[in-house]
Amino acid sequence: MPFPPPQMDESLRESARTGNVSELYRLIERDGNILRRFDEVEFVDTPLHIAAKEGCIGFAMEIINLKPSFAKKLNQQGLSPIHLAVQNGHKELVLRFLEIDKDLVRVKGKEGETPLHHISKVGNPDGLLDRFLEVCPDCIRDVTTQNCTSLHIAVKNERFDVFQVLIRMLRKKDYYRQVMNQKDEDGNTALHIAASSNQPQVLKLLLECKVDKHVINQDGLTALNLAHQHNNKEIIHILRSCFCPRVSDFKYKLKKQIIDHTTMASSLFSYNTDNISGDDRNAVIVILGLLLTATYQATLSPPSGVLPVQGLHCKHCLHFLQ
Repeated sequence: MPFPPPQMDESLRESARTGNVSELYRLIERDGNILRRFDEVEFVDTPLHIAAKEGCIGFAMEIINLKPSFAKKLNQQGLSPIHLAVQNGHKELVLRFLEIDKDLVRVKGKEGETPLHHISKVGNPDGLLDRFLEVCPDCIRDVTTQNCTSLHIAVKNERFDVFQVLIRMLRKKDYYRQVMNQKDEDGNTALHIAASSNQPQVLKLLLECKVDKHVINQDGLTALNLAHQHNNKEIIHILRSCFCPRVSDFKYKLKKQIIDHTTMASSLFSYNTDNISGDDRNAVIVILGLLLTATYQATLSPPSGVLPVQGLHCKHCLHFLQ
């Protein structure tokens, strides 16, 4: 016969809340099945859940020794004991859980959220993030029911501190590109989210890691498209320069060359105009006019629209540019 749903004895609940191991064994002596009944219900608060919420390390270790199955059991809110310990800031208890079973960090609760996902959302005040990634590096590959990785969650919640740690660990793995380019249920990568929410630091770090900037989401939009939609000008500038590095480099070099020649010509013109022949003086004036025009065009146009300095054919002009 199946056991009825367990109604936790108030004495058991109180012993778990206060961490009273002696009372636990007194209750076991009175009823040898007092813990067994919790196994018969799929979702239920066990004494381990209560001890984890309160941070009672000794009691929690005793319970997990007696009933290891409780460690991965979810309560009616979709939370495991380690979820509760993380949420309530009981770092030492969390570390003890990981010593017993490192895979507890991958237990999925409500909406597929793991303890790592929770830290990615709220931040890393206790330094647990580094420990999670140290004992179980592959936990960074876990996704929620919305197909979100910890990267998605960190960017959505603007947790740059968390994001930096995640990226640092990912770079050591051969699957880092796969995780960085992972799409959520809307087809958005972490780059899409950074672009739409105007997070240039995150964007730059992703681009340094060679994230795929051409990926489109379910609406057919790239990160650059989303930046335009939200009028995030700094993001637009970063992505545009990333898409067209050769054009940007060309313009920079051209402007520098024009400025150098303009400075040289201006110095020559102002140095001693009385000693310059009429033809040479006219050539210098022409050069200055053309260089100013070219500077303006180089600012507004791509390379094909820039007036090249090399296109000057006047022998006097060429003499001064050599």
